[in-house]
Amino acid sequence: MNISGFSRTYKSAKRLQQIVNVFLKHGFGEIIEQIHLGRYIPFKKRLRSFGAWPALKSPTVPERLRTAFAELGPTFIKLGQLLSSRPDLITVQFADELKKLQDDVPPFPVHEAKQIVEDEFRRPLQEIFSRFDEKPVAAASIAQVHRATLIDGSDVIVKVQRPGIRQQIESDINILFTLAKLLDRYVSESRFFNPTGIVDEFSRTIRKELDFAEEGRNCSRFKRNFEETPDVYIPKVYAQYVTEKTLVMERVDGTRIDDIGAIERMGFDRRKLAETGVNAFFKQILEDGFFHADPHPGNIIVTPAGAIAFVDFGIVGRVSDEMKETMANTFLALIRKDFDGLIDQYAALGMFVNHADIDAFKREFKADLVDFMEPLYDLTLQEIDVALYLDMVTHLAIKHNLKIPSDMLLINKAMIILENIGRQLDPAFNFIAAAEPYASSLIRQRISPSRFYERAKDNIGEFSDFISIFPRQMKQIIKKVLKDDIHLKMYHINLPEFIKDMDRSSNRISFAMIVSAMILSSAILHASGAGPTIFGFSLLALSAFFFAFLLGLWLIISIIRSGRF
Repeated sequence: MNISGFSRTYKSAKRLQQIVNVFLKHGFGEIIEQIHLGRYIPFKKRLRSFGAWPALKSPTVPERLRTAFAELGPTFIKLGQLLSSRPDLITVQFADELKKLQDDVPPFPVHEAKQIVEDEFRRPLQEIFSRFDEKPVAAASIAQVHRATLIDGSDVIVKVQRPGIRQQIESDINILFTLAKLLDRYVSESRFFNPTGIVDEFSRTIRKELDFAEEGRNCSRFKRNFEETPDVYIPKVYAQYVTEKTLVMERVDGTRIDDIGAIERMGFDRRKLAETGVNAFFKQILEDGFFHADPHPGNIIVTPAGAIAFVDFGIVGRVSDEMKETMANTFLALIRKDFDGLIDQYAALGMFVNHADIDAFKREFKADLVDFMEPLYDLTLQEIDVALYLDMVTHLAIKHNLKIPSDMLLINKAMIILENIGRQLDPAFNFIAAAEPYASSLIRQRISPSRFYERAKDNIGEFSDFISIFPRQMKQIIKKVLKDDIHLKMYHINLPEFIKDMDRSSNRISFAMIVSAMILSSAILHASGAGPTIFGFSLLALSAFFFAFLLGLWLIISIIRSGRF
């Protein structure tokens, strides 16, 4: 017997029971029963409610979901933070509420942090650091950060992963996949949100965040990208001290980008800082295709030399050449008021899915787009509120059931944060004007001869592959037709579940009929006086009735525990 496997299964079952109880506590009992997890509800609670869970009107459903996520710990807090950036999937109301989730948790003991560092580097701490601060400067659900000084005198920060956090998150991810599949199977309305897809995206994101070696590589790539930009500083990574659980980076001193008072006391030009920060962001997206996806004020520092420094590279986004070209085309379409061209670019991004009549859909979408966009052309660039613009685009996406690419949403989120920072530094800051040189450069690249040559070369290569593969494929199809070997597979999405439900229902009906027959038999035996008697009752009749009573009670309990009435 695999003891470790049994232990993991037992722990997962206990954790699932804890998750069910927390959601039950916050008023999600109906959904728990709907997805057939009623057996994880304590029997006393089920008997008290008898399956009729009260509908809580206050607080609201989004507020209750946020509270439940906060109570369930790191994995669910991180999931909530991811969902808060996907209003196209979960609606704006839920996204706004989940933005309130905080990742601040108490630090774990410093002796555990030191032990992890020594285990990862396989060396005593004093051989690496001349000083290691006992008190962490920051603590979050995945890691905490300590200041330290290397033996060579370099001031660094040491990021240490929480003990056991990877195992906890992996266990929770497995449970989340189970819950997502149950939602997809039993709650048809949830398919609009694609729960399995959400968990899949979350698992990839959180696993990258758990790998500090990946974060170290991200930081090194940013440093290479900004080598020729003196106004932007990226800290050095000490590659020899980077593992999956630990990360040692150069310590960057300075003040947060949103600490306006401190920046003024340091005598820096606020407008120049705003331009530097936003230009760095547009360079990341439109030139490098690799951007910092979490540029909140705590991750952007103004150094004593007046440079902008980025820190914390756990969450990054990538922009393909195709997406950069699409963004350039979108910018052109906006300038020209070419709404048909704008819709074509949205289609190129893969935003139009599950629309049978695409032409009718485009007409409806264009009408809403025109209503939304035309008033913007009466404004100057400085008057356009980028946050409001992106929020309205998100509302249009929700209304028309568009699928927005994850990296595009990360870009939108970062743009909103950066515009807010830019306006704090300089109320007259023009965010859209700052993007214009980069968009113009993209447009020039799009129409350059070298780009035409590259595109033509790619098209010729694809056509050549088609010419070589197509005859073989046609030959195989003709062979199958001649052999009568063409098969058509049809699958009804809900048929297996429907058959299971019918089998379960028919079994219960048969069981109930057997119990009824036994009770009737008991009555007949008693009336006829057959067999020996006790206190005037037929012993055979009493035995049949008692057995029928036990079976009936077992049937009622199984129905209550299943949550299906």
